[in-house]
Amino acid sequence: MKTTSIMIVGVGGQGTLLASRVLGQLVLHKGVDVKLSEVHGMSQRGGSVVTYVRFGDKVYSPLVEKGEADYIISFEALEAARWLPYLKKGGQIVTNTQQIDPMPVITGAAEYPDEILKKAADTGAKVDAFDCLTLAEQAGSSKAVNIVLLGRLSKYFDFTDEEWMDALTACVPAKFLEMNKKAFELGKNA
Repeated sequence: MKTTSIMIVGVGGQGTLLASRVLGQLVLHKGVDVKLSEVHGMSQRGGSVVTYVRFGDKVYSPLVEKGEADYIISFEALEAARWLPYLKKGGQIVTNTQQIDPMPVITGAAEYPDEILKKAADTGAKVDAFDCLTLAEQAGSSKAVNIVLLGRLSKYFDFTDEEWMDALTACVPAKFLEMNKKAFELGKNA
């Protein structure tokens, strides 16, 4: 199996770490070599967060260099644009269309960029963008955006629904499991 490199990007508190753990559990259960790395940065203050998930026959490093990511999973549109240089040519972006203003926009020092997802697509990236927040709220919590995104990501892999559910069950507390399963299905079928 060739090495697959995934970057999960967002803003602190959105659940990027849980999403990376679910992916790691999914591929580890298949007996595939998997490496995870988390970069927290200013996550406690709503800053940019990135996690890396790499899997294949033999993975030597969890880090993804510029131009190497097969997939960027983005919890917010501007984060997709920020990490775009890491996506390989023709790579896939799966992103939430939600806009979360960074501090320079909040303070009025900058403006949120226009048409950032169109600009990403213009570079040759494949962009799968949809409103994950609304689907997460339909599932029962705005905090389930991460699982909605994983549901959508599942369409790009050959793992079975049962394997995805087993990974969710292993990583999500029991009291939130049914809501997260619903979020996954809503994302998958969006």
